[in-house]
Amino acid sequence: MWLINHIRVAHIELLYKSPITMKCKEENKQENKKLSCPSCSSINVIKRGYRHTQNRGKIQRFSCKDCRFRFVIDDGFFRMRNTPQKISQSIDLFYRGVSTRKAQEHLAIFHPHNASNVSIYKWVVKYSKMISKFTNKLKVTVGGEVQVDEMECHRRISHKAKRGIDKNWFIDSIDPETKFLISGEYSKTRGKRDIKAVVSKIKERTENQIQMVTTDGLLTYPKVIKSVWGYNKKLKRCNVFHNKVNASKGEGFNHPIERLHNSVRARTKVMRGFHGSINSANAILKGYEIYYNFITKHQAIKKCPYELAIPELTETLKDSKNKWLGLIQLTKEADL
Repeated sequence: MWLINHIRVAHIELLYKSPITMKCKEENKQENKKLSCPSCSSINVIKRGYRHTQNRGKIQRFSCKDCRFRFVIDDGFFRMRNTPQKISQSIDLFYRGVSTRKAQEHLAIFHPHNASNVSIYKWVVKYSKMISKFTNKLKVTVGGEVQVDEMECHRRISHKAKRGIDKNWFIDSIDPETKFLISGEYSKTRGKRDIKAVVSKIKERTENQIQMVTTDGLLTYPKVIKSVWGYNKKLKRCNVFHNKVNASKGEGFNHPIERLHNSVRARTKVMRGFHGSINSANAILKGYEIYYNFITKHQAIKKCPYELAIPELTETLKDSKNKWLGLIQLTKEADL
């Protein structure tokens, strides 16, 4: 009996010290080092059981050895009652032209725990805002020209149909070479302050790459471009060349950005007034900006615009078929 127990102990010790076990322990240590306690910010955390959920299964729970606070990692779906795959699928369906009610009917076929159309709309707004905070900070590699324009949008003033519509503007910019939508904002007007917010974002993301700014004949643009890029008093000109193209005077047509506007109109035409809120309208178009740059392939370049404008992100997302989920994970990693 003593010999059998001795052999068992020796076997357990051998198993405990095996290369595979040691490798797993080392990987767990490296994983835990990346974590910190939300309560005391300590990195001395360990795995401590699971949190059992009805629809998302088991979620790993961690414990802090210093303050004994137990927590789960916020992977972008903290306290969500639906799976990340289902949520990202709903967002993708929405931006591919499916209404929230049709998306709800689609989910009912494949998922036993169905979500309402209101939940789908809230997911779209929530994750569009979340991802855009990450993507708007990314520096982009573009050509020497940027095109800036504005598109008129009609928004319901209220969910009550008798209130009428309000004419707003989607001010955006695109790089004709990579087809990347650099900056865009949904605004009530197209005044100097609204346009300057978009143009300043172009300068911030591209730094000194832009040599020419192409716009239409709106009188606000020269003042904004001079204010953002500066004016050279010796040469008596702006630091970037301002190319004015007025189609009504037969001076040409800004094809790349007008083609982008056609794509935006094709999706927003069937939306019922952006639900009466300018904040939700801006969030929805932020989501479309993500869809245009990172999700769908552009027909002219046969790839997503981010693959040319942000090449370092290509390696990160190339193995991710669900790019919505990949971008949400990158957003949360950047927050840590």
